[in-house]
Amino acid sequence: MMQAGETRATAEKILQVASKMFAEKGFANVSVRDICRETGTTPPVIYYYFGNKKGLFEAVARKRISMGDFIRKLSRVSESKDPRKGLESFVSTYLSSFPEHTFDVGLYMRDSATLDKHSAQMVSEDLEKIRALAVGLIDRSMGMGLFRKTDSGLATDCLLGMLNRVIFQHIHFAKISDREAYGRFVTDFFMRAMK
Repeated sequence: MMQAGETRATAEKILQVASKMFAEKGFANVSVRDICRETGTTPPVIYYYFGNKKGLFEAVARKRISMGDFIRKLSRVSESKDPRKGLESFVSTYLSSFPEHTFDVGLYMRDSATLDKHSAQMVSEDLEKIRALAVGLIDRSMGMGLFRKTDSGLATDCLLGMLNRVIFQHIHFAKISDREAYGRFVTDFFMRAMK
């Protein structure tokens, strides 16, 4: 009989291997037997921990797609009373800490051409939390008279659009950018646009 520590270690190993395989090959192209071969386990072990392949996939998605730490970090750095410092910290943290693994295509594809709606919904909700943080930062700055009065939602969409361009160019096209220089430019550009 397995001890509790061994049980957690086995489940964790299965999650790590499955995460890598789903990210590389997609849900439809990975079988339970493939995962068993890589982990040295048997299908009943996977069924015991995760119910079935879909349950394993959902556990992988929950673990990999969670951006909670990133959102908490953005929340902390955007609380500055000085809008420029808050914006600089938000931009710098966004560009340096964005959890790029969140967008491994294999974690969204359940079948060869079908987007996994549950995973996509989780990411969408997390991105809305990030947007709400930026809106709050901009609203506070407008309330202090440091930014001109405008639609904070649209201003946030512009800011995040500039930041996401760098992130997604890297994720999808392996384009390398000087994120520090880009962050300084975005901060300066946005501050001037909001005066």
